[in-house]
Amino acid sequence: MMIMHAAMKVLVVVASFVIAFAAAYPSWAGSSLYYAPGLYQNDQEFLFSNLQQNGFKVLRVWLDGQSTATTKGTNIQSYPDLEPNTVGTFDDTVLELVDNLMLTAHQYGVKLMISMHSWNALAGGDAYARWWGTGDFYEVQAAFDAFDNRLRHILNHNHTTLGQPWSELSDYIFAFEAENEAMIGNGQDYIAAHQYWQCDRATTIKSVLGDNSGILVTTGGESWLDESMQPDWFSCDALDVIAIHAYGPGDFDQGKISGYVQQATNAGKMLIFQEWGACYFNTDNNNCPSGSPLDPNTRAQNIQNWANTISSAGVPWMYWQVLPNNDPHYGTDYEIGINDQNWDTLSAVANKTSQYNTPFDFSPYLDL
Repeated sequence: MMIMHAAMKVLVVVASFVIAFAAAYPSWAGSSLYYAPGLYQNDQEFLFSNLQQNGFKVLRVWLDGQSTATTKGTNIQSYPDLEPNTVGTFDDTVLELVDNLMLTAHQYGVKLMISMHSWNALAGGDAYARWWGTGDFYEVQAAFDAFDNRLRHILNHNHTTLGQPWSELSDYIFAFEAENEAMIGNGQDYIAAHQYWQCDRATTIKSVLGDNSGILVTTGGESWLDESMQPDWFSCDALDVIAIHAYGPGDFDQGKISGYVQQATNAGKMLIFQEWGACYFNTDNNNCPSGSPLDPNTRAQNIQNWANTISSAGVPWMYWQVLPNNDPHYGTDYEIGINDQNWDTLSAVANKTSQYNTPFDFSPYLDL
């Protein structure tokens, strides 16, 4: 676990939204592209070169299979789940694709945040769901043991080119998370009652990484700000970072975010706004399945305002998502394509993050 400086305290003047940090470090930006393992080489290079040029330091990817070759309009090679048919029987295709992806990312100064499973796969009926469903998976010891075996399998995977296990690749990997949005379909009360699941899985990850791996362990966020900030996670020794997912405008409130910043610094934890986005449609921002296109200038203002609010509160952020192609505006559309509508705004606010301070020292993990 990273040791936080004892002098690191947050001073907050909420009324005027002026924040000063006793210990201040440069902030940063990142993005998700959950199906990036399937990108062809030319698209990898196009994506990472543009991320590098515009201040993005981290790309978040998932290890769930992709069966379509045109996800969000991106041409990808399809690949199976890590455990496509049976729990404990591994097909390492996705890991080997990520081996190549991280080499390309490294050439452009970008590190990977790796989500080792997702609620989406569980809810979609993957091998774990077929054995335990979406309830017992988080409640039964046999499920814990099987999933911990998956986590160890990933961490001990030897990179096909570098010849080292992922647990030792701190030059390439920024962080691991056990699961994207664990338990969200079971509701907020369920998440609160099963907080131990997240800490127990982080403990498994940390048991392989050790305390000085140079790779962080994070949660995978929840549906909104408060739900992402479960109190027991602030006291979990194995968790370095608590990840925020938020899409509702009410969560882009500097005073509200600042309260959690203070809670995190007091607990020796770090925060990341791991998922946020500005809806392409004119519907509520946190309910973005379809609709009429929002005026591009209005969306640009949303992107600018919310990014600057998050940064002003002292939290690095990762956008959902940057595409290496024009956005086809499929349902639930927060994506922004490189050189497409609103890319100039997003790239500008990403570049601007380095001008903001954060009380969280990510410099041992990123080139800042």
